[in-house]
Amino acid sequence: MSRATKIKMSSSDRIFTNVNYLFLTVILAVIFYPLIIVVANSFSEPQAVISGKVWLFPIGFNLKGYQAVFRYQKIIMGFVNTIIYTVGGTLFGVGMTLLAAYPLSRRDLYGKGILTFIFTFTMLFSGGLIPSYLLNKSLGLVDNRMMLVIAGSMSVYNIIITRTFFRSTLADEILEATQIDGCDDFNFFVRFVIPLSSTIIAVLVLFIAVGHWNSYQTAIIYIRTESKLPLQIILRNILILSQTAALSGDVSLELAFSGMQDLIK
Repeated sequence: MSRATKIKMSSSDRIFTNVNYLFLTVILAVIFYPLIIVVANSFSEPQAVISGKVWLFPIGFNLKGYQAVFRYQKIIMGFVNTIIYTVGGTLFGVGMTLLAAYPLSRRDLYGKGILTFIFTFTMLFSGGLIPSYLLNKSLGLVDNRMMLVIAGSMSVYNIIITRTFFRSTLADEILEATQIDGCDDFNFFVRFVIPLSSTIIAVLVLFIAVGHWNSYQTAIIYIRTESKLPLQIILRNILILSQTAALSGDVSLELAFSGMQDLIK
């Protein structure tokens, strides 16, 4: 068995490849450096964080920040709530986005131009916070866990991207061939569209899951019961509790809590 011959790269191709690797390495460093700083700060001494001495590695390794966070009993509850909202909202959002984008990608959909205009119109104009609150209140979604699952799950931007993917990926011949064999639209969507759309589904899962995990404003506006709060609000409450030390007038105590806030953040 003969070995596969390796194609030699020209000097210009090697230069181009090396420049691409260098560019991607720089982009990766720019993205990961803030994350590394956050982790390093969380393991460093408060005074080192306040003075800005932490650049890459922790200084004066300690776990005071993590001890302060996990001493708060509701932190586990916040983790569980956020996981529930993220998983439920992602499943709901991906499903609704696919169901909205696929019909809009079909050339035989009657009135798809009007529907696309209605979807796009909501990207430019919205009812505002107060009408939205009154609507959700009339639907019984205030202080309801479903509010954090539904809110932000569907995005017109994601629908447009998914519709474009369907148009460029799913050939009309596939639909015509399945229709000749007696396959209806629902079975075609389940048996062919979804398996062929793993790429766009992965992108939607990433976008929607990150949005739900970082969701903050919706919980502040609509959630009243403390046991339903997500992790972000629990962490906010911890920071607010630590800031009360400034009211004592003790400078040393205030500096200590200030350093603890930097560790928690």
